[in-house]
Parts: sequence; structure tokens; C-alpha cells
Amino acid sequence: MTSEQITNTGSVSGDCGSAQARARTHVQAYVQTQARQNGSAKDGSATNGPARNDSAKGGPSGQKHGLQRCHAMLRPASRHALLPWLTSIIGVASALCLVIAWFPSTVWNTPIVSSDAPAHYYFIHRLLDEGLGAALHLWPHDSFYPPLFHICAYLVIKIAALFGVQCSIYAAFNITWIIASGVIFPAGMLVLCRYFLQRWNRGNPISNPISRISQASSTPESSSVSESSNISNQQVPSAGNRQYDAASDATFVLRNLIGLFVPVLAVSSVCHPYGLLNAGPLIAFGFATSLLPFLIAATLRLFDAIAAREHIAKWLAITAVAGVVCLVAHPRIAFTYALILVPFIVLRLPWKLILGAFIAMCVGAVAFVALMLTSFKSDRWANPDSWFHSHQPSKNLWESISFCLTDGLDGFPAILFALLLIAGTAAAFVCASRRAAARASDSFSSAASTVVPVASADVDVDASTSDIAVSVSCPPPASHSNATDAASASSESSRLRRNDRLRDVIALTAAFLLVALVYVCTVTLVGALPNIISAPWYRDENRIMTMLPLVALPLLVIGINALAECVSACAASASFAPSASSFSTKNSASSVPSLSSASTVSSVKNASFASNWIVLIAVFLVIAILAVSAQIVCPSRSAARDTIIAHSSLNQSDPNEQLTEQKIAVLRKVTERTGTQATIISDPLNGSMYAETLFNANMLYPIINARTDVSSAPFGKVETAFASGDAQQVLGTVCPLTDAPEYFLTMGDQAQSLQSFPYRAQYDSFHNEELIDAYVDGGTLVKVADYSQYGQGWALYRFGCTD
Repeated sequence: MTSEQITNTGSVSGDCGSAQARARTHVQAYVQTQARQNGSAKDGSATNGPARNDSAKGGPSGQKHGLQRCHAMLRPASRHALLPWLTSIIGVASALCLVIAWFPSTVWNTPIVSSDAPAHYYFIHRLLDEGLGAALHLWPHDSFYPPLFHICAYLVIKIAALFGVQCSIYAAFNITWIIASGVIFPAGMLVLCRYFLQRWNRGNPISNPISRISQASSTPESSSVSESSNISNQQVPSAGNRQYDAASDATFVLRNLIGLFVPVLAVSSVCHPYGLLNAGPLIAFGFATSLLPFLIAATLRLFDAIAAREHIAKWLAITAVAGVVCLVAHPRIAFTYALILVPFIVLRLPWKLILGAFIAMCVGAVAFVALMLTSFKSDRWANPDSWFHSHQPSKNLWESISFCLTDGLDGFPAILFALLLIAGTAAAFVCASRRAAARASDSFSSAASTVVPVASADVDVDASTSDIAVSVSCPPPASHSNATDAASASSESSRLRRNDRLRDVIALTAAFLLVALVYVCTVTLVGALPNIISAPWYRDENRIMTMLPLVALPLLVIGINALAECVSACAASASFAPSASSFSTKNSASSVPSLSSASTVSSVKNASFASNWIVLIAVFLVIAILAVSAQIVCPSRSAARDTIIAHSSLNQSDPNEQLTEQKIAVLRKVTERTGTQATIISDPLNGSMYAETLFNANMLYPIINARTDVSSAPFGKVETAFASGDAQQVLGTVCPLTDAPEYFLTMGDQAQSLQSFPYRAQYDSFHNEELIDAYVDGGTLVKVADYSQYGQGWALYRFGCTD
């Protein structure tokens, strides 16, 4: 279709909702334009002439035809505008319901007792105490920690307060996690997958066997068919055209049905978001992962803008903003972003930008290495084989590969996902390769010159595809989904587009293989090379497995779409062969097709209609089975939920665990005795750190990793002084901390669940009974409360400072 036709058509459909007189004016202009393009002077036949003149003059028949066409276009245009929004809302709402249904109810009133959880609770607590100004120095020693998740939780508490609702730190923490995991992440995956679907289906119905009829009719023996096709169109009812429009709509419906299930599948795997809530929890990294699909989609749009040399500034700004947001959520997400984007950079950008991107990555890598060397003191840096020396493989090679292919699903859903992923990827390569071969054999000039009047069931050649599509009097509704599509179609019709399909399939497959490589290196392989490859993610399986849905789901979506296209094309070809033969035989007898020829075309249209919608139903059932079964068979997710419930339970068999009913009772009594201003020093690995967020106590050590290899005063000074055994040094270090009294709390040994913490030895002096007794005997510590009924040696002491 020419750009003028698209413009005129767009103006008619755009004015359908305005005043009736204005609509008639535009319809008349449209009809006059078509009359000029059809060359009414060229064909002076009595049949065509009156009809065209009447339309050109804007007579009653022309106005009636234009208004009917206007109202006919309004209905599919509205449907095409509403259906994507409707499926998106339903899909994301379903994902949110799944996340809420999974979420453990026990953590709304009690904290998650794990290694990283107390730090995140403390960061929110510090924002509440000091305001948003503390966002740039959340650590107790005032260094930077990515604050976006904690700022969101802080805002949840403040917004709730505006409505008179008191929201606890734990509730705000949970609400923020649910929104990020149940809304932001599935919505981002939907945006990303629809981006690839739009590129794949751009200008392509699922199958178009009618184009082959058109190709047969455009042979030299039947060259006058196009010229006189208005006769048959006036004689044959428009039902066939409506059927073909419905067949074209199958692509649009399929794209939205797939989009309906993408949010559900995004939250069906234990890979993300569930695994990170259990592992630590790794809240900040998980929040950044939930935001990452938007950044990837924006970057790919930027690549498109660079290729088209238009809207570059717009998409560069959007990408920059999305990148800053992700970095504020967690800077380490940049490694995941770079790993996934590398294949797209190589395949989609000019070589100068490719070189610039890799230089930027090298600079970032050098900066990361410098940061690690300066932040973490170690004598093993020169020996990568000794890095992560305590790490143990958790899966064998087959288990790690199958985990990647199944996206972390279990049982039957895992098998179905893997089969669809493999078969769909193969089908995508076949479809994309065949299109590349077809484009190579076609010349742009011959394709662009084959334009037949739009007023008939004419042939419209799109430069973006090797298929020849049938254009009806009202263009297919899929072409009018929005004004941007029409504008891009007009600009791209003047040049041969690159094969986006093949590039996307190769890039997605390469990204998936890169993620799988990093995962296998982390959970299976050992040695220097696996350590180096997985080091940006701390060789942590939980962080790396979050990347799988980001590449597996888009590849699955493209594959399912390609499978549907292949099956539909095969089904349509089976019914096309005899019809095409009959059509060619009849056309050889006369240059003008008879009514029987039109019925042959109609029969093929019927076959195309049936095959497309049968495939659509089949695809819907397959995806629905996968999405539903993934919610029924999910032992990995259930295990993660059970683990979190166990971590938040106060009924622990080991009295030295981080939080028990006895420790909750002691911490409450301690806070009542000391108040919320006095400083309390204790070994944080005994669970005392939770008093900060449970009862608003002022704990000197509110998190477990008050490291000594950074500038962390007063932590390092207090640790050194307390371990020295020198009473004067202890009092000289502790007493100046605050103007309020300083207390020391003992609650037994360190929790067994924290024995993997690498800095636990720095707190040994805080539960050294001999050292504590010596300080008591010398008057450095004065016992003010005894809690031995809860645990042996549990007591509260006050430092002997001069008030």
C-alpha cells in the first residue's frame, strides 16, 4: 500500500468519531483519491465508469460507501486498541494473585530470620528515623547501599500514615516486595516479550495462502486480472474479504493471548522472584531484577531508533532514566544487563557503536576489579582457583542444563516448557531463515512496482516481507492498531528492511546460551575459569538463576509464535494446492475471472480462515496448560515458601537460634528497661540486632556484617577495646558513644544458621564468659537484669561510665 493510501485511510478512520458532516468530507476525499489512482480515464468501460464518477463526485453512493467503510473500520480499530490493554491487565492481575497466594503469611508480624534480612529492616528503620537524606549512607558506618527498595518501603509507610493506617516495617517490606514481584516484574516481562512479538509479526499474518492465488493470477497469461478485478469485486459479496480479515486478525489475537500468559509464566518459576526472598533475602538485587526487563526493552527500542535514524534522543533519554533507576536499585544488575545485551549489540548496532559499547564494558570491568581489590582485602586475588574456596557444586552437569531448559519449573510443566522451547527455537530459525532466503531472491524494485488499485481485492506488496498480501477495500485492522504502525509502514516501504526475525532469534538464543553457561559454571564446574566467569554474581546460584526468565520467556514466546506460523502455513498449503490448480486452469481460458474463479478464491480464504483459527485455539490450549500446570506442580516454590515460614517461626528447637519466643521476651524487657535512646552492645549473631526494628531499641550492631576491613567506627574500635581486656580502654571507647547510658547484653552463643558468615569471629569476645566475668569483677560492667530463666548466662549489664 502506498504512503498516500495509508495517510488517506488513516484520516478517514481517525475522523470516524467526529461530526457526520466532517466524516463525509473526508470519505469523499478518500474516494476521489482512489479514483485518481485507479486511473478512471484509462478504463472507460460502462461498468466501471459510472460507479467511479459517482464516487468521485461525492454522490450518494460514494458517501454511503465511505460512511459504511468508516463505521466498519471503527469496530476493529476499537477492538485492536482495547484487547492489548485488557489482556495485559488480566495477565498482570493474575500474576499478582499468584504472588499474593504464595506469600507466607507468617512474616507480616515477625521478621524473616536470615542473614541479610536484618540489614534491610534496619535500612528502612534508619530512613524513618533520619528521613530520605539517609538514603545515600544507609550502612551503620555511613557508606552507600542501593536504597531504592527501602525508599519504596519508606514511602509505603508514609502513604499509609496519611490515611491513618499504621504500617510496620515488616508490612511495608512485604508490600514493596509483592508490588515489585507481582506487578513490576510480570509487567516488564510482558513489555519485553511483546516487543519481540511485534517485531516478529510486523506485516505478517500467520499464513497467507491467498497471496499465492494472487501470484498465480499475476502471471503473464492473466495479466489483465488486476485491471478488471473491480468487476468481480462488485459482483462477489464482501464475505470473503471479511473472512480474510478475520484470518489476519488471528495473528493479532495470538499475540495478545500469548501476552495474556506471559505475566503468569514470569512468576511461575522459582528462579525469580521466590528464590531471592528465601536466599538472604537478596531484596535489593531482586528489586533491580524486577526492573531490568523495562531497561532491556528500552535499550532495544534505542537500537531500533539508531537503525532507523529517528527518535534517537527520545529513546536514549528513556534508556538512561531506566538505567539510573536500575543502578539505584542495585548496581550489580549491570552485569546481568550487559550479559543479555551483548548479542543484540553485536547484531543490531553499527560497528563503531559496537566498539564503543565494548570499550565501555571494559572500563566498567576494570572499575569493578579495582573496587573489589580495594574493598576486600585478600591474599588470594592472584590465584583465581582459590576464589570462593568454600563453594561446593550443587548440581551435576545434566541437572544444571535441564534446569536452564525448564526455567526452573518442576515435573510435567518443566518437560512441556523444555519441549516448547526447543521446538519453538528450531521453528523460529526455520521461519527466519526461509524469509532471509526469500528476501535475497526478491528485488525491491519489482516488489514496489506491483501495486494494484485498493478499491478491489488487489495485491499489496510490502517491502518488509517476501509474502504478497491481499489488500481489501478496508485495510486489515491489524494495520490500524495505532498511528505509529502506519507511519512506520509508510517509511519502511521505501527501503528493504534488514531481517529482524533472524537477528532476534540468533541474539535471543545466544543470550540464553550465555546465561546457561554462567549458571553451569556456578552450580557445577569448579576451578579458575568458572570462578572468573561467575565472580560478578559472587558465584551465587540465587543471583544467577534470576537471569533465566529474562531470556527463556522471550525465546519461548517467539518460538510458540513461529510454531503456530509453521503449522498454519502447512495446513493452509494442504487445501491450497488443488484450489490454485483449478484457479490457474480457469484463468487460462479468459483474461477476466468468472464467478467460479471468485468462488475458488473464496474457498481458499475459508481454508485460511479455518487453519489460522484452529492453530490459534491449539496454541491457546498449550499455553494455558503450561501456565495452569505450573501452578499445580510446583514443589520448588512450595519448598521456598516452607523455608521462609520456618525462618520466621519462633518455635525453634535450638535456644541459640536468632529469634525464639524466649529471645523476643528478653528483647522486649531489655527495651523497656533501657529505653529507646540508650545504646545496647551485643553480639549481633545471637539475634539481638532484631531489637532495633522490633522494639525500636538503639542497637550498636543492628546488622550482622559490621565489617572491620572498612572504616566502620565505632564498630571496629569497640570490638578491639572489648577484646583487649583493658577496662580503661573499654570505658574510654564505649562511654563517649552517646550522652545516654550504654548497656551490654548477653544472649548465649551465635546462631547455627549464621555460621557461614565470614566475619563471625570478630564478635567472639562478646560471648566470652571469662572476659565478661572479668569486666564484672572490675566494675567495668554492672549487672542490672538477670534473664537466666530464659537461657544460661543471659543478662543485661550497664557500662560503668560516669554520668
